[in-house]
Amino acid sequence: MSTSLFLEPIDVWLFRDGRPFDAGSAHRAESLFPPYPTVIQGAIRTQKLVNAGIALGDRTEENTKAIAALVGTADSFGDIRLRGPFLARRENGKVIRYFPQPADAIQNKTTLVPAMLAESQPSTIKTGLKSPLLLLGLNNQSGKPGVPLWLSQNKLLDLLSGKEVEGVKSKDLFDIENRTGIGVGDRRVVNEGMLYEVGFVRPAKDVGLLVEMEGQEPKWQEPGVLHLGGEKRMAQFRVEQTDEWPVNPEKTDRFKIYFATPTFFEKGWLPSDWGKFFNNPVELVGAAVNRFETIGGFNWIADPNGAIAHRPARRFVSAGSVYYFKGSAQLKPGLLQQAITDFGAEIGFGQIIIKEW
Repeated sequence: MSTSLFLEPIDVWLFRDGRPFDAGSAHRAESLFPPYPTVIQGAIRTQKLVNAGIALGDRTEENTKAIAALVGTADSFGDIRLRGPFLARRENGKVIRYFPQPADAIQNKTTLVPAMLAESQPSTIKTGLKSPLLLLGLNNQSGKPGVPLWLSQNKLLDLLSGKEVEGVKSKDLFDIENRTGIGVGDRRVVNEGMLYEVGFVRPAKDVGLLVEMEGQEPKWQEPGVLHLGGEKRMAQFRVEQTDEWPVNPEKTDRFKIYFATPTFFEKGWLPSDWGKFFNNPVELVGAAVNRFETIGGFNWIADPNGAIAHRPARRFVSAGSVYYFKGSAQLKPGLLQQAITDFGAEIGFGQIIIKEW
């Protein structure tokens, strides 16, 4: 059984992107919202250690073993199983998930229309695949895309099912608040040329992050606070009611996959083998892929000045990307697991919603 935690900021949040922000190397730190699953799993693991009374800054062998036994290591996630985080809003006593608009949607102001897959007109773009992909969006009026919209869970399901829907502008859910600072030295003396700017996330009223985790630990059932994101910003959390995660069809021969969270593939925008995710052969026939995102991390147990302190950076397929597939009508493919990713399925990467097309 899972627990749905709704996280709301006490002030603002800072979730930096993957670009370096060292003194003198950059003057602005961008903030992402929602943050990556790695951010949330770090906060959850830290809070579990706090709940258990384990010292966070103690790097002795005995304490390191105690940490690994409870929450895993930098290279494994122990028994933690998460889904999310998702942008969410409290509406009529329930917390509703919001998702980025699908990459294949046709946008007209705040209206989104499903794209069409032209089965008779393959693309001429070189993809390295044996068969050319099919074109998306034919017979739809083209135009300059607007600012991406957000969709509630029900609206997203309607769009993926072929219906026209109204989206929500990001400014109605959260704002990026820019703050300026200046670097100082060891003696609190201003360093010349060290002016910088940081973008903080300020969610609207009743807007926050929803994360689901397996199990029902007693200390999570009561409202509390935890550290989340940069500059030791805080979040208040409580268990909330939310809609069930959409049920994916057991087997179908024509389907599209919407990625609700970023996913990592060994070959960039493709896995090494789709067969590891499906029980019968599938053929990729079309895709709308958003710009990749670079995600790294930090190993807090390691020596902060050592070579292994910074985790390897990986390029992820962004949330909102959509892949179209065909399978055999006789051997309809079914999922072997509920996440499609070559990394991080345990903590929320590669979460998917599947619809027939």
